Amino acid sequence: MSTNLQTQAFAGNPIRSKTPKSTDPFSPTSALESLKTRLLDNTLHCQPQKHHSSLSSSSSSSPDFKVLPFRKGRPLTYSGPGETAPVWHLGWISLGDCKIFLANSGIELKEEALVYLGSRSADDVVYWAIDVSDGDSLASEFGSKQLCFVELRTVMVATDWADQRAMADLAIAGHARALLEWHNVSRFCGHCGEKTIPKEAGKLKQCSNASCKKRIYPRVDPVVIMLVIDRENDRVLLSRQSRFVPRMWSCIAGFIEPGESLEEAVRRETWEETGIEVGEVVYHTSQPWPDARWHSREDVKKALTFAEYIKAQRTAAAKVEQMCKGVERGQSLAADFNVESGELAPIFIPGPFAIAHHLISSWVYKDAPDGVQVQTAPSSTSMSNL
Repeated sequence: MSTNLQTQAFAGNPIRSKTPKSTDPFSPTSALESLKTRLLDNTLHCQPQKHHSSLSSSSSSSPDFKVLPFRKGRPLTYSGPGETAPVWHLGWISLGDCKIFLANSGIELKEEALVYLGSRSADDVVYWAIDVSDGDSLASEFGSKQLCFVELRTVMVATDWADQRAMADLAIAGHARALLEWHNVSRFCGHCGEKTIPKEAGKLKQCSNASCKKRIYPRVDPVVIMLVIDRENDRVLLSRQSRFVPRMWSCIAGFIEPGESLEEAVRRETWEETGIEVGEVVYHTSQPWPDARWHSREDVKKALTFAEYIKAQRTAAAKVEQMCKGVERGQSLAADFNVESGELAPIFIPGPFAIAHHLISSWVYKDAPDGVQVQTAPSSTSMSNL
């Protein structure tokens, strides 16, 4: 049977609940005011502990603040033991720890550098993200505590998709990366060209020009990903890119153009990439590119073997552990994932972390309607290289 995830990878963020009212201590407005006060508190100090997910508390007052540092789009992580493979975790640090780490790199922690991610009122915690790419010595300093900055795609593959905590951490990391990337590329107003300044704890930006004051909100770029089905010949159309590992094939995908419906985008992208015309478009699901070739149901079914996915996940998990211990191997990530045992399947399909996997597996294990049709899933991305 195909994998049945409760949520897609990068979806199901547990700290992105409904925004609290401004008077709520967990709201962005109240949290920002508390943040300003705490940054002025010179008694904040660093008390690193063994378990990095609960590094020292910045203050005894409520709520607690935890910060997730990113460096060049990579979240801070650490690795711990698991039942069958190492398990990665997000490297949350306290506000006090963050202030000291940055100070050691000659950087003053300012309120506008922190971006509000969300909260858990039950745990009395507000979560923040920060880009520390300018701190040259931070990687080695965190490394001495067996914390490391790991590529988001690596931790995605290293995630055990049956582990709800790991999937939640992946969603948080994806959300934080997207917000920080948006802040990085929206430093100037697109209307007048003046600098922008963060507002409402980083949830939006505003032009600093008094005669403009244009408000800018995070944007997403909608994408469709589709599986083209030929019912008459019992096959599907898959595509591949030059960057794919050997034998890997996936669904066709493309950005939606202005004034275009999902169905129109599916038909246009399929025609542009493959020259194939499709009829009915069937919606499948959603999630927060190629020379093409038809593949039989039997070949695709062989490619959906879990042996390769489990081995890839464990290989990636071991890689994260090695990186956090400072013994990262020099070989490429693509080489790490091209691992198999026994007879090779003729093709390789993206793992259960990818929505393409679920589009393909739903076809393999369930007959499609008559004719060449499409199952499609609208998606959106504000994160480069994902």
